[in-house]
Amino acid sequence: MSELRIVGLVGNPRPESRTHGLARTLTAELARVLPSAAAAEVDLAPLGPRVLDPADTAASAAADQVLGADLLVVASPTYKATYSGLLKAFLDRLGTGSLAGTAAVPVLLGGAQNHRLAVDVHFTPLLLELGAAVPARGLFVLESEVGDFGSFAAAWAGAHASALLAASRAAAQPLVST
Repeated sequence: MSELRIVGLVGNPRPESRTHGLARTLTAELARVLPSAAAAEVDLAPLGPRVLDPADTAASAAADQVLGADLLVVASPTYKATYSGLLKAFLDRLGTGSLAGTAAVPVLLGGAQNHRLAVDVHFTPLLLELGAAVPARGLFVLESEVGDFGSFAAAWAGAHASALLAASRAAAQPLVST
């Protein structure tokens, strides 16, 4: 069996943000419970507006790393009841369907309970448009829950590992015509 590549993609414009911590924690927990898994991360904060430049080599390398993932943890703060503009600008570099073969977990960090549905209403459809499989509901984490996220992430990863693994394997299988 080949190594399962898990990539945490962080769309917060501030480096080493709480959002980054959530992505890092969930990615590490998934790597712990999934067989033959290796974790990496792409933090968009250092790239900033460079994500808008199609010729930028660092942004292109980040896109290549995301496109090479088998399992993608995509994390963003909640801005105006949806994901960050930085994340959207970066994902606009990817073509429709380019995440085919990738399972994804959308994660939003928010300050208000009334934005809880944003992960399912706005974020998941974006990942589906890019071709990713989203086999489990996205995670919405309130700022007040950040301190307890480690234990939550461990339990969540254990409970959803088989579905994520199956989705990444199924998505990676070529379609066979009969």
